[in-house]
Amino acid sequence: MGISLAYFMVLLDTTVLAVAEPSIMASLHIDVVGVGWATTIYTMALASALVFGGSLADRWGAHRLFIGGVMGFGATSLGCALAPTLSVLLVFRAMLGLFAAAIIPSSLSLIASLYLDPVRRGSAISAWAAISGVAMAAGPVLGGWLIAVDGWRAVFVINAPMALVVLALCRTSIARTRHARAISWLPHLGLAATLATATLSFTQAGQRSWLLAAVFGLIAVGLAYGTTVVDRTSPAPLVPAALRGNRPVWTAFGWGAAVNYALTTVIFSIPLLLHTNAEAAGATLLPMTLLVALNPLLTGRIVAAYGPLRPIRMGFVAFPVGLCLVAVATAVQHQPVVLALGLLLSGLGVSWTLPALVGFAVNHAAPEAAGSIGGILNSTRQAGATIAAALASAMLTQHHSNTASALPFLIAAAVCALGLLTATTQRVARTGAPSVVRTNAADNQT
Repeated sequence: MGISLAYFMVLLDTTVLAVAEPSIMASLHIDVVGVGWATTIYTMALASALVFGGSLADRWGAHRLFIGGVMGFGATSLGCALAPTLSVLLVFRAMLGLFAAAIIPSSLSLIASLYLDPVRRGSAISAWAAISGVAMAAGPVLGGWLIAVDGWRAVFVINAPMALVVLALCRTSIARTRHARAISWLPHLGLAATLATATLSFTQAGQRSWLLAAVFGLIAVGLAYGTTVVDRTSPAPLVPAALRGNRPVWTAFGWGAAVNYALTTVIFSIPLLLHTNAEAAGATLLPMTLLVALNPLLTGRIVAAYGPLRPIRMGFVAFPVGLCLVAVATAVQHQPVVLALGLLLSGLGVSWTLPALVGFAVNHAAPEAAGSIGGILNSTRQAGATIAAALASAMLTQHHSNTASALPFLIAAAVCALGLLTATTQRVARTGAPSVVRTNAADNQT
């Protein structure tokens, strides 16, 4: 219970801030780009540190890292709530992302230690994974209610009592074997620097500062290349040798980034475009978020019956159509039915695609690479979310007409259409059904 609550707390922070954006802008006197950085710096820190967090869990012990992460997350949330300026808020939001990166892999590791029986472990991981959908659905609604009661700072204050409950529930140490696993700092720092400069490049491009966008883009490419070179010679690489050159697995990582890009575009942009209060914005997003919470149960049955490729393709059909409808609804005022239908299809796109991604990737890799697949997939998904928030915030700052406000959704639709194109060229893995069923439970990640 405590482990799942910690996971819920971390994932809630990825969506609850969306409906708080107008309130933060008014309180701190910042523009859309500023509030965009408040979103992107959290996902950027989380993406760059997730794999590192898994290494620390193995080396220091999962329970120790988990408790430290929960304590840090609760304390840093209070720092966010008390932040007097944007710069202070950004510092604490980055720290939140780092503590979240300690909680996620250590919580899964603790579940593996608590439930040694494969059947019970599968059920526990299923419950743990299902929390992501619940947090997705609860975030905008809970955030809207909290903001109505006590402003945007309340969305951070609530993390402190949740962290205390987690600490009380998880006070008993869980024994787990620690491994003297080497940790290479340089690749992790290179990954963080690459994400930061890439985010700056996309932000400048959205603001039509083409020279700066090109400069930051070239720096990001150089850093990415350097990180790849260093990682290949590292004693503890980010990407294990078993996954290098594995095109189906990296295609799955790309699908995860594409889905999170589109999902973040919707969650970030809709509250800014509705010009309504936080409660109404959260209620508007319900057709999408409820499906993200509930539909993975059906997706699991589809995967078990037909394999992971079918729901992936279904999702990449539904998502672009839904995004185009959302674009139409934002371009033409007073279209609540069209908006609701677009969000409904977007929810189907997310809930059909994400639960099948890990199963597809694991089916195309050696069994010992499953842990690395989970870490890298989560990192690429958060990278997609980071780029989406940066680009959407820049575009919404520059464009004020109703027609131009549809642009972020149309770009996201194009990204998902590219995902559909690549999905149609993939073939079903020749591995047996057991590996598909085994990975189902852990598919619905952050």
